[in-house]
Amino acid sequence: MEKRIIEGVKVRKLHPVVDERGWLMELLRSDWEEFERFGQLYITTCHPGVVKAWHYHKRQSDHFICLKGMAKVALYDPREGSRTKGIVNEFFMGERNFLLLKIPPNVCHGFRAIGESEAWILNVPTEKYEYSEPDEYRIPYNSKDIPYDWEVKNG
Repeated sequence: MEKRIIEGVKVRKLHPVVDERGWLMELLRSDWEEFERFGQLYITTCHPGVVKAWHYHKRQSDHFICLKGMAKVALYDPREGSRTKGIVNEFFMGERNFLLLKIPPNVCHGFRAIGESEAWILNVPTEKYEYSEPDEYRIPYNSKDIPYDWEVKNG
């Protein structure tokens, strides 16, 4: 079965540079193709077993990086006219798999911590949060309109 990435989503493997003092890792650069513009920077956390989903934005792109713990991030493309309408993507990201995940406007997304520790997601959205008119639209995590099950799957 072919795994197609949702149209507009970009994934970049991040590489820590390690030496005897510790490590350094570039997270997002203005000369990378994933970068559009800077809106703000924030961190959101999730306790083990909790699902933070679904939501989407009409104007902004998000840039997710899981800095601590591990997270299962799921995306769903409901966009009319998209070549990937109806596709679900799942990414396992965090301390054991550092990724930069760019999520375009109108793609539903959410995450849950996997494992025994809290997951910390750093987000660099392209727009700043407007308190009077937030560009944030929510859908229940268990919506029948999105073909995804947040349960942990044991293989």
